[in-house]
Amino acid sequence: MKHGFYDAIKQRRSIYALKKESPVSDEKIEEIVAYALKHTPTAFNSQSGRVIILLDQGHDQLWDLTKNTLKEIVPEDSFDQTAQKIDSFKNGYGTVLFFEDQAVVEGLQDQFALYKDNFPIWSQQASGMLQNNIWTAFAVEGLGASLQHYNEVIEDQVKEKWQVPEKWKLVAQMPFGAVAQEADEKAFESLEQRVKVYSA
Repeated sequence: MKHGFYDAIKQRRSIYALKKESPVSDEKIEEIVAYALKHTPTAFNSQSGRVIILLDQGHDQLWDLTKNTLKEIVPEDSFDQTAQKIDSFKNGYGTVLFFEDQAVVEGLQDQFALYKDNFPIWSQQASGMLQNNIWTAFAVEGLGASLQHYNEVIEDQVKEKWQVPEKWKLVAQMPFGAVAQEADEKAFESLEQRVKVYSA
């Protein structure tokens, strides 16, 4: 296989040890996110993905908000571990918030009733592709990232604080920053058990 795209797929890993630095400019971060959002495929060309990029104080406020909310629901004797995890995300440079616009999804459900039950599924699949594309592009540029899902815990507060449209459904959070420590070696299951090829 040629280098480039294939190397980028391999390079994308979950990086949890982040620094509050970036090897690229804020403008470049926005360019990466916007480019991926524009070119990631969506069912029926719905373009239902929405993103918010939080930098500086906005990034810190998100993870402070998350930690304070979790403190109310996580047992006290295990909260220290939770707090350390949240602080590791706050140690990063920024966070991408991923949303799916339910107004678009519902509009397609009304327009194409035969596929009504599929549109929420296709919406999630499109969001997953978008997340992976941004994540991989970040890795190429030297940014570490991981994918988090505190959606149900923080969605209402996120919408209120950043005036997010009501129909935008929070799907995932991606803290990112300069890499403080590379990911550990990754173990793989046998591909012979995971890939089947038939010619007849």
